[in-house]
Amino acid sequence: MLGNPLKPVWRGEIQGPGLGLAMDVWNDEGQPVRQEKGELVCTKAFPSMPVMFWNDPEGAKYKAAYFERFDNIWCHGDFAEWTEHGGIVIHGRSDATLNPGGVRIGTAEIYNQVEQMDEVAEAICIGQDWDDDVRVVLFVRLAAGIALTDDLVKAIKTRIRTGASPRHVPAKIIAVTDIP
Repeated sequence: MLGNPLKPVWRGEIQGPGLGLAMDVWNDEGQPVRQEKGELVCTKAFPSMPVMFWNDPEGAKYKAAYFERFDNIWCHGDFAEWTEHGGIVIHGRSDATLNPGGVRIGTAEIYNQVEQMDEVAEAICIGQDWDDDVRVVLFVRLAAGIALTDDLVKAIKTRIRTGASPRHVPAKIIAVTDIP
């Protein structure tokens, strides 16, 4: 995806596919979706497509990296969404996608909210298997002199709920001294 001088610019969106790219967004069943999050794919070969990896003579690593998800379809590894304007929003890496209650959540959507807070220096979230589901656990490295109080936990959850959605709100928020 890239800019296009022939299309309008919408805040937070990439204008559309680059020339020579048959790209789309697909759901888990391999069907194209619009205004719904899914996997960024290229349905045909493209000019800058690598054809192999070094030291991978059988092509196993190359195939595993891009072609295991959908048969003979390049799966880029990004969690994306077509917008109502025909633009694209990237929600983060699909391998960093959490799935609580069967709803796919890009971790970048959570980071975009908490890392705008002055109290939070850095954050990382994970999905934890819990009670036959996945719960979101958010680890935060706080700014100097800040403690993780009940009020700050409430502020972080409110920020995520209003800036992303109620499904993005972590079940647990844990302060850590460092994030490796």
